[in-house]
Amino acid sequence: MVNKIALSTIERIDMNQATTNECVKAEAVATSLHGLETPCLVLDAARMERNVARLRTRLGDLGVALRPHLKTGKSVEVARRVMDSPRGPATVSTLKEAALFAAAGVRDMIYAVGIAPTKIAQVLALRAEGVDLAVVLDTVEQAEAVAAASREAGTAIPALIEIDCDGHRSGVLPTDKAALLGIGRALEQGASLRGVLTHAGGSYAARGAEALRQCAEDERRAVVAAATILREAGLPCPVVSMGSTPTAHSATDLAGVTEVRAGVFVFFDLVMAGIGVCRIDDIALSVMATVIGHQRDKGWILVDAGWMAMSQDRGTSKQAVNQGYGVVCDITGKPYPDLIVADANQEHGIITVRPGSSGTLPDLAIGDRVRILPNHACATGAQHHRYHVVRGADSTVEAEWPRFSGW
Repeated sequence: MVNKIALSTIERIDMNQATTNECVKAEAVATSLHGLETPCLVLDAARMERNVARLRTRLGDLGVALRPHLKTGKSVEVARRVMDSPRGPATVSTLKEAALFAAAGVRDMIYAVGIAPTKIAQVLALRAEGVDLAVVLDTVEQAEAVAAASREAGTAIPALIEIDCDGHRSGVLPTDKAALLGIGRALEQGASLRGVLTHAGGSYAARGAEALRQCAEDERRAVVAAATILREAGLPCPVVSMGSTPTAHSATDLAGVTEVRAGVFVFFDLVMAGIGVCRIDDIALSVMATVIGHQRDKGWILVDAGWMAMSQDRGTSKQAVNQGYGVVCDITGKPYPDLIVADANQEHGIITVRPGSSGTLPDLAIGDRVRILPNHACATGAQHHRYHVVRGADSTVEAEWPRFSGW
């Protein structure tokens, strides 16, 4: 039963091999970026390490723990460099992530998507293997299903109540005392109420430092208010969890919060740069492409990275600066002035000078390499199976790290 519910034997063997062999050394595939097949995913380890250190220091100064969201990297090697320890804590967005990270030794995780009753068996299977996996919910119906499954299995599944702090997605309103207590009491009939959790998704639409600080404060107040209602009613609420990359970098007071969750901060992307929480040269992820043609009368350079390599995410289109499908850099990662992937087909990217710019196209020949910074690191990463790891402007590939996808 457990083998059918969790990962298949073959999947576990593959994952164990990936984690045992930490990474594939560059000598096994290529000595530099110039020798790789394109399009491919490039990760600047120096930028990634700087990004992780920045948030860790910030949250440490505010006195709260970081529970990183591993959905951005979907890689054991990335996870090991962002978690406090090989055992966690961590946040995941799919039960496949939970199972694969569990196979790599992670033992403390929150599955931060509302639990479907049909997936509770998978949660129980992972918990039976020694994984402290908590679920998230926002209805009495979910709480009753989790409690019933807990009673039947003879083990209390821990759950956090999701709080709607800004109307962005799901969750219970922090002022809805009846709903909070109804869910909490339903969980206590066999499961375990671990706390409250919220996500300020609305912060992605905020502009300016003051607006971001207000989003962070609204998020904090909402989740702390919900925790207070539960505690005053005699219900346990040890965990008070909030998080998004914009608010994690903007909060000035985290009183009452026990942990912060964030994910895209490890790589950053053009959407985050447009919001103002990072600079362009903080972005650690890029897609390398090869020049395959020119349409000089149209001002186009064609590359072999279309929306299949970049994803179709156009998250900057609603921001002050529209970055198209990505900002174009040279092979060292230095951006060309006002050069973007303005349009894309499935396997073709069309590079142009940004509309309205006085810039000029660089002199790129057929076969030259460029690196494209993504709008959304999570979506772009999902198009690829591995990271080619470099360090700064050095084009030497020091490692390959596998990444996974799917559910």
